[in-house]
Amino acid sequence: MRTRAMSIGSALGGLILLLLLALAPSAGARATGISDAAAALKQGPVYVDPGAADQLSKAQADALAQKIKDADKPLFIAVLPANAQFPPENLLANLRTQTGITGLYAVRLGDGFDAGADRSVMSQQAVRNLVTSVKQPGVDAATELNNFVDQALPTLRGSAPAGWGSAGTDDGVPVAGLVTLGAVAAAGGAGAYAVVRRNRLRKEAEERDALDKLRVVVDEDITAFGEELERLDFHPAEAGADDAMRGDYERALDSYDKAKSLMAAAARPHDVRPVTQALEDGRYSLAVLAARRESRPLPERRAPCFFDPRHGPSTEDRTWTPAGGAARQVPV
Repeated sequence: MRTRAMSIGSALGGLILLLLLALAPSAGARATGISDAAAALKQGPVYVDPGAADQLSKAQADALAQKIKDADKPLFIAVLPANAQFPPENLLANLRTQTGITGLYAVRLGDGFDAGADRSVMSQQAVRNLVTSVKQPGVDAATELNNFVDQALPTLRGSAPAGWGSAGTDDGVPVAGLVTLGAVAAAGGAGAYAVVRRNRLRKEAEERDALDKLRVVVDEDITAFGEELERLDFHPAEAGADDAMRGDYERALDSYDKAKSLMAAAARPHDVRPVTQALEDGRYSLAVLAARRESRPLPERRAPCFFDPRHGPSTEDRTWTPAGGAARQVPV
């Protein structure tokens, strides 16, 4: 027997909470050294771990970084030692997640080499072709990485993150300015203004950071839904198609366009809610279309799968207990 479905808002809230928990750096992640590499890549395109300093000299790393900056492309290079601090399993995905910036990521791990990219900047097939073309036994790191960068830059989409151009300047100046402002405000009896302004700036920075982290996952969800539409073997003019089917298909397409438009305009974390709602509407339309084509009863409108909305509308509720939390009913 199905239990009462959770509300759409509750499921969405749970999804966003899970995304933020998954993306936030944890103590375990800190111990691997990946968080150090991610923090460095936010400041510049090339990171050489101290344990791999013998692979790429500082001069070579600086020249490689300058080449990427000059091209203004989101290309990230990490040279890492093959040790327990950097376990190879999911290394690229973890590095990408903790860096939190859309782009092409290449990792030289010991003598091995691999790369991965967000689909918005380069297709997976193009990345595989690049890796295959530069991955040669016995090639030193400088040669391999320069070959990769030279071949990747001309076809890589997107722009370099703004933080690369301002590294080293944002940390000191505002702090001194706030101290001076605080002294003047205190002398003039306006100390409260400085406190309010500082809190507002901090909140805005936190919101930007949260939105950037959510954008990574939601952009991938939008891309996945677009791929679902591309794989759909339905044509409005095919034999057996009726107005109801065509309406379902049109609503799915409209939902996809709406999700892209809303995400592009998102300025704060709460702006993501209408995006996920549009994707939910689109996936339900596809589920209804599939039922009509197979002459099955139309599915009940339920919340999307709690664990991965790409699974489509949920079909039942199950008991789930998060680590350290209480058992609860979630749609799956």
